[in-house]
Amino acid sequence: MIEVRDLRVSYGGRLVADVPELDVGEGECVAIVGESGSGKSTTLLSLLGLTPDAEISGHIRVCGVDVLTAPPRRLREIRGARVALVMQSPQAALSPATRLGVLMRRALKLHGVGNGSAGGSAEVMEEAVAAVMLDPGILTRYPHEISGGQAQRFAIALAIALGAEVILADEPTSALDVTVQAEVVGVLRRLREERGLALLLVSHDLALVSTIADRVLVMKDGAVVESGPAARVLAEPRHPYTRELLEAVLSVPGGTP
Repeated sequence: MIEVRDLRVSYGGRLVADVPELDVGEGECVAIVGESGSGKSTTLLSLLGLTPDAEISGHIRVCGVDVLTAPPRRLREIRGARVALVMQSPQAALSPATRLGVLMRRALKLHGVGNGSAGGSAEVMEEAVAAVMLDPGILTRYPHEISGGQAQRFAIALAIALGAEVILADEPTSALDVTVQAEVVGVLRRLREERGLALLLVSHDLALVSTIADRVLVMKDGAVVESGPAARVLAEPRHPYTRELLEAVLSVPGGTP
């Protein structure tokens, strides 16, 4: 679903992300971890061509589309419909004057989902919110009437309604408390198993990553310093920086990598 080779992203001649290899298959979760400024989010955004003014080289293929050579119209077709981006604070992207159901219906219409009928769209919407353990009544609410955890699950529901095959999640639980984090991670894990979604997760939270990721890439100062199966990387890290990240987690009361 995602195939990256020799990706290099620079701004003004300064290299900010250098990823030799990154693959994510159907039903698989790959996590990119590292501290702030390590190039995680830049890598994620480059997969959808959302790095304006950046110099990019290498090979990026997402859902069969060559991102670096595809025309803008082709990229717009896959954004949201086949590849969904779930950000850290989805409420910031929701219009405070628009009910969630209206927003989702507009997105479905834009991408031609639901056969263009009100009944078809309503069925798709209700199935999507149910899939993320939300009551359909949430569709009548405004963004300020829902919690952060509900907003994250609504963002995932929107991706499901649009038929997304890949979810790119950038720190999707960092602003949530531990209980709500577990709910969101549980939803993502179940969707992988039931629907075969490919998930690329950006996070600095190794405890979270250990519960869901199949493979891990560790980034520092824009470079991938270690990668491999999550069980191996988190249990037997080979790079000093990875060990430092794990030690930082263990130094926090209750931290479990």
